[in-house]
Amino acid sequence: MRRRIMPSKFKPGQHVRFTSNTIGRPGSSGIYSIVKVMPHEHDEQEYRIKNSSEAHERVVRESQLEKAN
Repeated sequence: MRRRIMPSKFKPGQHVRFTSNTIGRPGSSGIYSIVKVMPHEHDEQEYRIKNSSEAHERVVRESQLEKAN
């Protein structure tokens, strides 16, 4: 049986608000840019995001993101 692929909620270049889970560093929450929509391999869409004040990128779940104002 094939999975139904849902369209991505966010697009590369879009600004989003990231909320880290309880395991993540509390200071990691904030405004990020979507770098890449990851291939749909899990139950939830994942994204590669980047904050201008960090040297690295993060891979996060869609449920951890919301549209930034």
